[in-house]
Amino acid sequence: MRKNILEWSLMKEMIETTTNLYRLGWDERNGGNISILLDEQELSRYLDVTCVLRKIPIDFDASKLARHYLLVTGSGKYFKNIKKSPEESLGIIRINETGTELDILWGFSNEGFPTSELPTHLMSHIARKKVDTTHRVVMHNHATHLLAMSFTHELSEKAMTKTLWKMCTECLVVFPEGIGIIPWLVPGTNEIGEITAEKLKEVRLVLWPFHGIYGTGKNLDDVFGLIETAEKAAEVYTYVKSQGGIMQEMTDEQLKKLAKQFKVIPRKGYI
Repeated sequence: MRKNILEWSLMKEMIETTTNLYRLGWDERNGGNISILLDEQELSRYLDVTCVLRKIPIDFDASKLARHYLLVTGSGKYFKNIKKSPEESLGIIRINETGTELDILWGFSNEGFPTSELPTHLMSHIARKKVDTTHRVVMHNHATHLLAMSFTHELSEKAMTKTLWKMCTECLVVFPEGIGIIPWLVPGTNEIGEITAEKLKEVRLVLWPFHGIYGTGKNLDDVFGLIETAEKAAEVYTYVKSQGGIMQEMTDEQLKKLAKQFKVIPRKGYI
């Protein structure tokens, strides 16, 4: 007897997280998407994985994720509605053996589809799995102050990283590898997926200028906390700039002491 999938702790966490993201204003309307790699054995307790509801073609080679299962947010679905209609707003998919099709196993009712950013998510999962065996989650949202910084701050990865590190002491500890930045590109395309995935080979956070942020990690809490920490630093930066600019800041020497204390290795050449 299979358990109710809506009682699955991971499903509950997904619903709680998306609701919280909407509350914070980071996922207005349908602006944002999440995907989670699932364990087949765990999933099988809640779902008959042999029952395929629909098939959808993939327009790039996803064979490196063949037979992988994912919980994904839906295309055009509002995060504010996920709590009241999860089966319409979320879905569980499987990449087929050749990486050319998606099997929809649950959700996306009323002929729904996975997020239009799915190519970027799948490419990001492939990239992160190569460098982090614990990787499971990709999260994209429009964190307000990080988005604002892309208009007013130099779009240099080193400069942006050091600004965020210096705005809040915990930032260097949480993302010592820094933040990646790509050029502005049309979302939902293979091109933006490929460039984002390339950045994710070295970092866990990638800023899409004038659009939003991509974060990756081992679980929802991990990724939410990563973006939350960078966003808090960006918010502090906004306050500092509105007060007339920086009069004092953490020095590189202080950043080195911080890294030594918490046993993290800052991005080479940044401090």
